[in-house]
Amino acid sequence: MERLQKVIALSGYCSRRKAEELIVQGKVKVNGELITHMGHKVSFNDNIEIEGNPITNREDKVYFLLNKPRGVVTTSSDDKGRKTVVDLIKTDKRIYPVGRLDYDTTGLLILTNDGELTNYLTHPKNDIEKVYVAKVKGFVTKNDLKKLCNGVVIDGKRTSKAKAKILKIDKKNNSTIVELIIHEGRNHQVKKMFEAIGYMVLKLKRESISFLTLDGIKSGEYRELSIKEVKKLYGEKNE
Repeated sequence: MERLQKVIALSGYCSRRKAEELIVQGKVKVNGELITHMGHKVSFNDNIEIEGNPITNREDKVYFLLNKPRGVVTTSSDDKGRKTVVDLIKTDKRIYPVGRLDYDTTGLLILTNDGELTNYLTHPKNDIEKVYVAKVKGFVTKNDLKKLCNGVVIDGKRTSKAKAKILKIDKKNNSTIVELIIHEGRNHQVKKMFEAIGYMVLKLKRESISFLTLDGIKSGEYRELSIKEVKKLYGEKNE
């Protein structure tokens, strides 16, 4: 027996966090009974329905690495009719993005139907490294870099320790290129971290997640992760 939200995630329908939201919202039934509380346990043989749609745990898992371009929404669908990251990938599977990149942020994004891996990669306690390169307005000082590395307060909570270094100072355009390595994934985190030390982010790109990079992937392009790469991600999960 497993918790209901975990079985939903394993089915590939959505991430575990999203499954928990659906349960609380009263959109999940088990063997015809509406379930609205956490902790309900089910077997894989139970009949589970989400908004009337039955789910199974037999869907093949797929994993994509996308170089997200600017001006694309990081979601499965958009009520404003904007292009989404899912629109960029040709697949007949129901996939969703792992985490989020802002509308104007570019770079590495994983999309999959593996809810269990999604939950692992996005949970802050698992310390998954993410590398960003930011172009900010003004000249960033070494003292400001130390502040980023030691953690700054955003939304009333201090960020975890990070790594940061200056890649380039552009005196002509009054800007600085900074590499920032973090292990969290809070809402608009990188932009807010720079705002906390007095800088505005002009451009932002995520260069890597864990060992995965954008090597050979142009903006708007994607590739499937290899079996070896997926196993390596699961290897980190099980360490």
